[in-house]
Amino acid sequence: MAQRPGVNGVADVVALIDGLGRISGRARVIWYLVFGGLFLDAYSNAALSAGLGPMTAQMELSSTQVSVLTATAPALAIVFNPLGGWLATRIGRVPPLLLAKVFALAGALLAAFAGGFTTVWLGRVLVGVAYGIDFAVAMALLAEYTPKKLSGRLNLWQAVWYVASTSNLALALVFFHLDVGSDIWRWSVGSAGAVALALLAAQAVMLSESPAWLAGKGRLADAVRSLDRIYGIKAEAGTPAASARAAERHGDVGMRQAGVLFKGAYLPRTVLSSVISLGQSMQYFAVGWYLPLISLAIFGESFEKATVGSMVFNAFGIIGGLASAYCGRRLGLRLSSAAGFAGVFVALVLMGLTFNKVPTAVAFLLPVLFILTHSAGPGANGKSIAALSYSSDVRALGTGVTGMVGSFGSVVGLYVFPQIKDALGLGHTFLVLSAVPLLGLVTCLMIKWDPIKSAGSAAGPDADPGAPAAATPEATAATG
Repeated sequence: MAQRPGVNGVADVVALIDGLGRISGRARVIWYLVFGGLFLDAYSNAALSAGLGPMTAQMELSSTQVSVLTATAPALAIVFNPLGGWLATRIGRVPPLLLAKVFALAGALLAAFAGGFTTVWLGRVLVGVAYGIDFAVAMALLAEYTPKKLSGRLNLWQAVWYVASTSNLALALVFFHLDVGSDIWRWSVGSAGAVALALLAAQAVMLSESPAWLAGKGRLADAVRSLDRIYGIKAEAGTPAASARAAERHGDVGMRQAGVLFKGAYLPRTVLSSVISLGQSMQYFAVGWYLPLISLAIFGESFEKATVGSMVFNAFGIIGGLASAYCGRRLGLRLSSAAGFAGVFVALVLMGLTFNKVPTAVAFLLPVLFILTHSAGPGANGKSIAALSYSSDVRALGTGVTGMVGSFGSVVGLYVFPQIKDALGLGHTFLVLSAVPLLGLVTCLMIKWDPIKSAGSAAGPDADPGAPAAATPEATAATG
């Protein structure tokens, strides 16, 4: 009988997971269930976007109320992204994910049965809490579940996002043909509650705590059980490594220690991931989120035409999201982000210069270029690069802080776009917004770090959490 490998710390857990050639069986189911939370986040956003017109008409909302509703969820995520990362560091990855589904379910039900603006807004508050917690924790957990050679698959979250958006738009069309009238937005928003409930039940039954997190806490017996439950890896719990004992002396890495993300080897990684996250969220929520309005301008004044047009655009987002895993693996996350930002910059400039001046076919192709290059590059990498740039002890905190920056970009995009559009018109707004991908492009070319391509990116997961980055540039594992 072969001797079982010993587990003495995070490094041993990471080595065992990285030794896997593929993700199969229960591990594959668990992996996609974590992705399911990201599906819910996108679905909830699309639910409001698709039903915003009918909701505005039924409740006679002012432009200010509409802006508040659209910006509430990403605004709350500014706070709850880092809070979710802090929770995941303190109590584990799984409990915050389940808590997020509870908030999402409550928010969807509250909004769907709302009698006025205030109740809808409270529902969006709960959705924002769920969104903030889930995204920060899910990406960290996926990074710890995934073998290093397959880390490019984290970019598939972008395809999941567009699949969710398309699914909700398709459902909105179904409700439209069922002639539910101006209540169509209630059905659209309420359906997100059904998705949240299904995910809550499935994740509660199937998810298992991150073995890397457990090992980092010195809970080696639990880490071994989790390895067996997820991957079928049979191992033996050994003696906690020095890093785990150091972690006990220093205590948990929390919000007070967030400054470590801006020191030493972590500084360029944090700047790069933050700029990519900020840029991609600002350009998406300024343009991509408003695709129904752009569709109306291109295809005509009709709810059905605008929805179908948005679904077509989102289909290209799915294609780009699927391609992002390949692009990230071949080019690295930094260069694929740079190429994506360049494509978005060109698309926005051309959209601005040619809006209402070219045939419908050309007007259609430019948003397609925007969606493809966004989703294949920075759109996907904005979340993945943070999850792969930090060691296990600070990963959830790092993804939380980066997510906070991205959520700030979402709020700016959602608020600034309609303001500039009203003042300058749609065409000139595209020209103004082209500065966003240009900044992202310059940053990606200046900072050379890449978690997939850079040398030394997978060393030292057992670094002392008191000084993991400042002391040793190699002390930051891409996968552990």
